[in-house]
Amino acid sequence: MLAPSLPHSTFASSDPGFEALPIDALLSQNDDLIARIKLCHGSDRTEFEQTILSLIRRYANLVHLLPATSNNYFCTPGGLLRLGMEVSFFSLQGTDAHIFSGRSTISARRHLEPRWRLATFVAGLCCEAHRVLSHIIVTNAPGDVWPAYLLSLSDWLMERQADRYFLRWRPQAIETRSLGVFTLTHVVPPAVMQYLAEDNTVIVPHLMASVSGISQYRDHNVLDELVRRSLALVVDRNLLANADRYSTPNTPQQRGSHLERYLVDALRHLAGSNAGWQANREKSRVWFGPDGLFLAWPSAAEDIQKLLDTAQLPGIPKAPKTIMEVLLLAGVFEPTSAGSPTWLIQPPGGKAKIEAVKLSSVAILFAGHDPLPPPLVESLTSSPRNNPPSAQAAEPVAPQPIPDGPPGTQLSLIPGNAEQNQQASNNQDTQGEAAPLPTASPSALASTSDAPKTEQATIGLQAPLRLNPVVRDALTEVVNSMNTGAGPAQCCTVALGVFVPLHEFERRSIQPSMALRALSDVHMLVRAQGKGPPTTSRDFNGTPTVGLTIAPRFISGVDIEAFASPEARGG
Repeated sequence: MLAPSLPHSTFASSDPGFEALPIDALLSQNDDLIARIKLCHGSDRTEFEQTILSLIRRYANLVHLLPATSNNYFCTPGGLLRLGMEVSFFSLQGTDAHIFSGRSTISARRHLEPRWRLATFVAGLCCEAHRVLSHIIVTNAPGDVWPAYLLSLSDWLMERQADRYFLRWRPQAIETRSLGVFTLTHVVPPAVMQYLAEDNTVIVPHLMASVSGISQYRDHNVLDELVRRSLALVVDRNLLANADRYSTPNTPQQRGSHLERYLVDALRHLAGSNAGWQANREKSRVWFGPDGLFLAWPSAAEDIQKLLDTAQLPGIPKAPKTIMEVLLLAGVFEPTSAGSPTWLIQPPGGKAKIEAVKLSSVAILFAGHDPLPPPLVESLTSSPRNNPPSAQAAEPVAPQPIPDGPPGTQLSLIPGNAEQNQQASNNQDTQGEAAPLPTASPSALASTSDAPKTEQATIGLQAPLRLNPVVRDALTEVVNSMNTGAGPAQCCTVALGVFVPLHEFERRSIQPSMALRALSDVHMLVRAQGKGPPTTSRDFNGTPTVGLTIAPRFISGVDIEAFASPEARGG
């Protein structure tokens, strides 16, 4: 099929363009990386050429010498090819540390694991291929435009007998990762897709979700996690290695373009899984009114940072100010009419206004959520109607809120600055000293004595880097549930540490045996009877429950000295 022909002056670039090299010449420039991929795949030469190398050739046939970006990472000729190959290599390498079909039998895993590894490699290879459809216009010398949906770039060049081609970048192109599914037809033959789909219904959907950028928070996608982590590593390494091309390479303007996706995914993940992000609830991070959708700031940024820290993504900004700058530049956040990045909003029932950022669209946070949370009746940026003073005075002072119930309204008894009082009211960290006695509720970590209270850090997991990332993510969610306002507690403190029911791992599609092995390997477990079994049974929420105990030194925000010394019983 012929491509549309347009005047050369309209589309052709004034630069000398790119040479229409044969595919073998392209691959010879990446012989070092191909050799590393072959070693990682662990197959003989024939099998490697029939599976992995054939996919690399088809991908090179699609992207040829195209750069990945105009002036950022992998912006040199052949950058998109190198980017895909490096991400696929690190993704394939990461599969060695993961069990994809943990609930299956050994024979089923032996059958499915090679398919999972191949799908992960494909997802890494095509993770940025959507750019050829959304960011780039390619023409030959007469000005004919490459029809990227119809055939690969190399095939089109051969069809047109072109010895050079020219590149133009679409102005203000928007990253549309969902277009990546159309590039798969150029890279993955139907026979390979059928091989991936044999005797299972999850591998191809997980592959498609990763390539298209569709996050599946209710269905743990290990494949996508490996690709996302590998892409962040590869991009960060490239920016650091080529820092001499930029005057200030660490500014959000130059390095933030690839960070937007991780930050937005973190926003959506928190909105779908964190009780503190349920809209329009007391002390929530999210407020939705007729005047827009707002996030309490910087408390929302701290949640984002904790979530991304567990994913160990290189190059992710740590400071709330940097996160805000990246999302402002990406158009995710909307500044005020005066140009200020933050807004002052007053949630219903609040005594003082709080600082927040405004999202430019509700769909950014609630994409895929059905139904949307109902907005408030009154605007957040104007003073809402308050209760009559007499009614407010009649309200009793609520006690310290417990995690498994809706937090009460804490009225300040100390005169002072209203904003400081409101900040203290909104603080979700547990106050007081940790109780030394076993308890089935984390509320025992708080003291209600009349003595002056000192602020205690938020309870969180401090796991060794060697811990299996899947187990770390699950355990982080469980431990975070002990914080006030995080919803029903999913674990509790005991005399020797923190008791975690085994069913909390099963609920997250992790085999208890896998969790026990991973935690034992990094010596995080406490055994109640020396060399006895790592699990114990105790009453949890009124039900006899089997679980394991995490040593308190791996839990931040608790007083280690309040626990019985577990050193002699470490697992």
